[in-house]
Amino acid sequence: MTEHHRRIMDVLNGKTLTPPPIWLMRQAGRYLPEYREVRAKAGSFLDLCYTPEFAVEVTLQPIRRYGFDAAILFSDILVIPDALGRNVTFTEGHGPQMTPIDAEGIANLTRENVLSHLQPVFETVRRLRQELPGGTTLLGFCGAPWTVATYMIAGHGTPDQAPARLFAYRYPEAFDRLLAILAEISADYLVEQIDAGADAVQIFDSWAGVLGEEEFARYCVAPVQRMIASVRSRRPQARIIAFAKGAGYLLKDYRQGTGADAIGLDWSVPLGFAAELQKDGPVQGNLDPMRVVAGGAALDEGIDRIMNALGQGPLIFNLGHGITPQADPEHVTALVKRVRGTSHG
Repeated sequence: MTEHHRRIMDVLNGKTLTPPPIWLMRQAGRYLPEYREVRAKAGSFLDLCYTPEFAVEVTLQPIRRYGFDAAILFSDILVIPDALGRNVTFTEGHGPQMTPIDAEGIANLTRENVLSHLQPVFETVRRLRQELPGGTTLLGFCGAPWTVATYMIAGHGTPDQAPARLFAYRYPEAFDRLLAILAEISADYLVEQIDAGADAVQIFDSWAGVLGEEEFARYCVAPVQRMIASVRSRRPQARIIAFAKGAGYLLKDYRQGTGADAIGLDWSVPLGFAAELQKDGPVQGNLDPMRVVAGGAALDEGIDRIMNALGQGPLIFNLGHGITPQADPEHVTALVKRVRGTSHG
């Protein structure tokens, strides 16, 4: 840490700040014209992720425009399967695609070249640490094993991740092995990001919401708990946010089960329940991204409700999922201004 004060780190250490610090998931993205320009230059989406010059630029764009309290490394959760040799591609209108993996493929997975394949990501983190304003927290991230596994098994995203759920029931041993490998590699990946200069990291379990109670415990909580323990054993100072989207009531014990410092909340989490979760420590969220698209009263009311419910405890203000491409950049300006201009309680 430099002598500059990083407000998000204070909240991750349990402090309540008024106004709360703010950043937005997918704050670097298609809603910004300056992002679209760099994206056009970069060639493919993965080229954008793996070219430090471009990745640094798009990470810094929302910081220049809005002065958010955190910059999040520009990358993608699927760089891990890409590094595992699953031939990941992104095509317009189709999202990510890769060679689907089967039980035999899982048995043959090798971790050999993973971190060397990801060197450009660490270079991006190093450059960001040098270029970011001193008070801005630098967040690294990765996908959670369950979410990454869902894409590896189906070969693409699906509405309810039925292929991965079915595979896990049919081939439990192979599936456990896949989660174990992903947990191990992802923990190494986070440690490297921290060593390159990330202040804190977030683990995205974007597909946690399709699982039942027992499956959530096995596929979401247990692997993330192993990851966090692994990172902590090597980097005791690491601060970790875990975001299990759609997990609902199962979030009740998620912080305790995983050991995360803070938990991210999607917009479907009731604010009364969020306030209960906040008694155990920092929470992050959870404005509906559609309110940012709508703007006006819908945006103001959504912000005020979160501030009233959660503003008296440790809160990192964020959306309940990533900002959408159709969001108006001016609405984000209004959002930042309102969060920073309103102190409650």
